[in-house]
Amino acid sequence: MRHTLVGVSDTSSEPPRTVGVRDVAARAGVSRQTVSRVLNDHPEVAAETRERVLAAMAELGYRMNNAARALGTRRSRTLGVLATDALHYGPSRSIAALEASAREAGYWLSAAFADAGDADAVVAAVDHLVMQGVEGIVVVAPHAHTLDALDAVRIGVPVVTLHAADRGARGLSVDQAAGARLAVAALADAGHTSIAHLAGPADWLEAESRAEGFAAELAARGLAAGPVLEGDWTAGSGYAAVEAVRGSGVTAVFVANDQMALGLLGGLHEAGLTVPGDISVVGFDDTPDAAYYWPKLTTVRQDFAELARRAVAAVLAGSAEAPASDLPPVAPVLVTRDSVAPPR
Repeated sequence: MRHTLVGVSDTSSEPPRTVGVRDVAARAGVSRQTVSRVLNDHPEVAAETRERVLAAMAELGYRMNNAARALGTRRSRTLGVLATDALHYGPSRSIAALEASAREAGYWLSAAFADAGDADAVVAAVDHLVMQGVEGIVVVAPHAHTLDALDAVRIGVPVVTLHAADRGARGLSVDQAAGARLAVAALADAGHTSIAHLAGPADWLEAESRAEGFAAELAARGLAAGPVLEGDWTAGSGYAAVEAVRGSGVTAVFVANDQMALGLLGGLHEAGLTVPGDISVVGFDDTPDAAYYWPKLTTVRQDFAELARRAVAAVLAGSAEAPASDLPPVAPVLVTRDSVAPPR
């Protein structure tokens, strides 16, 4: 039999009351204005008072409301990230590095994703971030289409772009052409004079810059322009390029990213060719797995952490009209392993 107790209300389903500034002030024995000053890092709060307020916040489980804080201070402590093609290694690593750099600076990230080829989607993503009250936006934009869409709108907060090679005054990048030249130099220094390039997709700005660096280094050394094959960044496209590489008669290949290099290594092995005995291979990115390919891959390392640090600093120091981004491109580094040897 079920009994009901009259006069006793069941409050188990009621949500717990949110702890507010008034509660913190009462626990710390200070005014609400003092709590507000602590929240906003006001310099005129005594150290002992600040510690007492912070201790009260921790004890009560106080959580700051960024939206409310932004209304009073015009600072949300949040940066926006607009990303396209975020599943690829470079953009995904950059987003992770941006999150770490923003957190180190006392900020959080709010992310929006858009199709690079859809200008309306790019503008809508920017509008969404601005409506969130972000203090600046970092655009992870590997495509020219994304930059074209951004150039057509007035955003109203500082904007910095990544993965746009060297295009635009507000862009920050790893020097892609210099990295390609390092890769070609490693092959030429080993004695190779017939070198192919397995490039990334033609609509990617970084792929274009790497192809330009490939051609420039060959020309600087007086070597004939090598064949350029187009891939799509995937290991599958590297695997599919094996027959073209074999048919070209080259002794070495500069591959525009490590994933395509992985597919190429596997395909060459299946075709009965050895690396680096028959063909030398250099990749780009230095993904965490590259040191465990067979053979271990010589590749070009990009410093995504430094790129993210610069991006966060530029957004925080900049204005909507002129982001502070006067630094030169981040220098890439050649990582020498086992996939390069002199030609037979």
